[in-house]
Amino acid sequence: MHLVYPAVLSALLFCTGLYGVLARRNAILVLMSVELMLNAVNLNLVAFDVWLSRAARDTLHSGQALTLFTIAIAAAEIGIGLAIVLAVYRNRGTSDIDKLRDTAERPDGAEPGAAAADKTEATA
Repeated sequence: MHLVYPAVLSALLFCTGLYGVLARRNAILVLMSVELMLNAVNLNLVAFDVWLSRAARDTLHSGQALTLFTIAIAAAEIGIGLAIVLAVYRNRGTSDIDKLRDTAERPDGAEPGAAAADKTEATA
């Protein structure tokens, strides 16, 4: 099998995941898109490892070992990410990223527009 086929598939998976990260508003879907991007990287690592091991007759298979580390890190990331999303959903009642950014707590308890009004009064 040629190296082009897994490379093109990996590029398509990565672009799909990138679109999901940039376009989605739900935090769970963003985490799923990040996982899709990591799987595209894993596919590239394994494909290039097989290609290089055929060319150099090397049996180290470092690409496959790095893929196992990437899978372990991805599993930890999704576990922590889902725990954070569930905690935020319980507190705020939504997992919409834009709404979570708009309702961020201020350290002094002031409204977002009040800080801008205070700055304009101080400069006048």
